[in-house]
Order: sequence, then C-alpha cells, then structure tokens
Amino acid sequence: MSDYNTEPGLLAWSGDGPLVELVCSRRVLVVVGAGGVGKTSVAASLALLAAAHGRRSLVLTIDPARRLASSLGIERLADAPSEVPAARLAAVGVGGALLHAAMLEQKRTFDEVVARYATDAATCERVMGNKLYQELSTRLAGGQEYAAMEKLHEVVTGGRYDLVVLDTPPTANAVDFLEAPQKMVALVDGPAIQIFLRSYERAGRFSFGLLTRGSAFVFRRLARFVGGAFLDDVAAFFGDMHALLGGFRQRAATVAALLHEPASAFIVVCTAEPRASQEAIALADRLQASELRPAAFVINRMHTASTHAVSEEQLLEALRAQSIDDPCARAAATLLARSWTETQSMAAADAATLAQLRQRCGSEVPYVVVPLLSGDVHDLEALAELARRLAAPAQAP
Repeated sequence: MSDYNTEPGLLAWSGDGPLVELVCSRRVLVVVGAGGVGKTSVAASLALLAAAHGRRSLVLTIDPARRLASSLGIERLADAPSEVPAARLAAVGVGGALLHAAMLEQKRTFDEVVARYATDAATCERVMGNKLYQELSTRLAGGQEYAAMEKLHEVVTGGRYDLVVLDTPPTANAVDFLEAPQKMVALVDGPAIQIFLRSYERAGRFSFGLLTRGSAFVFRRLARFVGGAFLDDVAAFFGDMHALLGGFRQRAATVAALLHEPASAFIVVCTAEPRASQEAIALADRLQASELRPAAFVINRMHTASTHAVSEEQLLEALRAQSIDDPCARAAATLLARSWTETQSMAAADAATLAQLRQRCGSEVPYVVVPLLSGDVHDLEALAELARRLAAPAQAP
C-alpha cells in the first residue's frame, strides 16, 4: 500500500479495502454481472478510484451510456477515449486529468480488425464493401463480445493507461465474451463454411453442372430463395475472411493469455436479490471453468438493518416534539413504523442471500457491500460516493 497516492487532503475518502488494492495493482479489471445490477456505475467508480490514487485509468463501456457521459462531464462517449475534465475531478478530490472513458462502437472495431488482418488493401476494401459484412459487423450474434475483446487488447497494449476497467456486454451469459475470439475463429473456419466454399469454388460461379447432384440441388434451391447474388456475397465474404484467419487465431490466443495474467482480475457485481445472486454464482462457476476466479464480489444496493429498535410510540413522541398535530402524527407514526419494519425484513433477507452467496462461492474471496444509496448515480459526485463505498473493507464473515 505504500506505493499508493495518499497525499493528505486529496483522498480523505480513499479507504483501504480489497478493491483499493486491486485498482492500484492490476492492469485490467473485468466487471461482470447480470443486467440491471449497477455494473456500469461500479466500473466507472472503480476507474475513478484508481485515478484518485494517481493511476491513469480508462473505463470502457459497452452500453450507450448517455447518463454516464453526462455524469463524467463528457458530451458524448465514443470509440476514442475522452478525458474527464480535470476541474470536475478536482471538485471530488481527484488531482490531475487521470480518468478517461470510451464506449465500444462495434462496427468501427470490426473495420479496424479487418484493416489490421487483411493481407492487402484490395482484400480490405472487398470485405468492407461486402453487403453481408456490412450487416454482420453490426448485428452478428457474439459480435459485441468479440469487439470488446479486440478493443480491450488494443487499449491495454497501447500502454497509455495504468488500468483499464471493462464494463462487459449486457448478455444473458455475461462471460460469453471470454469465448468470443475462439467463436470468431470457429465461425470463419467451421466445417459447414468449408464445405460451402469448396463446393462454390468447384461450381465456378454457379456452374451447377460441375457439382455433385446433391450439392447442385442445394445450391439451386438456395439461389431460388435468396438469389445468386446473395450467395456470391456469402462466398466472397467467407472466402476473404478465411484469409484473415491467421490473425483471428493469433488474437484469440493473445487475448486468452491477457485475461489469465496475474495483472488481470474479474469482479462480479450483483445485488442481494435472489435471482441476481444465483446469476453471480453461475458467473463464478463459468470463470472457474475457464481457469479463472473472481478477485472480489460487489453486492450492490443492499438494504442495511438498523441496530436500534423503533416502536410506533417512539415515533409518535418524536413527531409530537416537532409540534405536529396529533391526528397527523398518529398516521405518520404508523406509516413510518411500517416502513421501518419492512426495511428490517428486506435487510434480513439480503443478509441471508449474502450468506448463501458466501457459502457457495467461498469465504476466501472478499465481499464488498454497497448499501442502497438515497438516489441514482447520475453525476460525478454520486460516482465519487460510490467509489468511497467500494473502497471500504470487505464484509466480515
């Protein structure tokens, strides 16, 4: 911890919890979790926490995070990283323009991939002009995950940032991006594609007489329904993409190695709602299956129990002390007492869910609890407050 920036007066809210150690010692933090658990806000706050400790950090998000851009004082998040104004950071106690943010643009990332791996300018131009490519580069299932891995590799190897925090794609299986590079290789080099290309090449642009009877029948039926021009586009696309296969394979291996490095860590974000907790357990299992493991769990928006018992009569006396008339005071005391009881019940349920999560995923992993805050995370001050909470010590078993 001695290497961290702890200048007096600069970081009164820095804390010394396990997430502080992670943001100060790692190069890559991958934030995973189900949709709707506050993953983007947590990712941005972790990057802010790193900046507060003097590390140049980038939060790379996938969603069109307009609210996040507004919170950071950036007009619009784009593929190119934007710098959070130093004046805004100074207002929350962070010195220097050390925080940056970017939003993945899938089409642009795919274009950069093609330009990088194409063997010549003609191949690059042909792929980008292909109608099928233009459609798939924005709509391909798993394309967002692959683009995220490409962009992560680009910004990490670029060497500009001490820490890159990746807010993972909002998918049903939030660690599918781990397999995205291999899936891209399988798509281009799959058996069905190879059979199609060999048959197409033998056909000589739909000279069906050169094919076997079965292949000719299949191609004629396809051409009848989708058109010969479309099949030309398909064959040209996969033929050219196959020429890029070496680059895809190399990048798949490089990204896998990057994610398995000790300098990379995974943080699972969830809420104490049972469904979100179960999804967090499934994510942890998927990470373990990939020979990875969560470095920490963040349990967001958790209800906290009061340590003091409150009765309706106590509330009534307190209201009367504020000169609130008796009929209104009685009704208000009843509502407040009911609300307090409900909050206590929700806190007990959340605590039980956390205990189950800890029992299932092990007590050796730190669990950082963020209480339900009074408002949405909608500005830099709110992100700083969330960062303060994230910097706190882990929840005791």
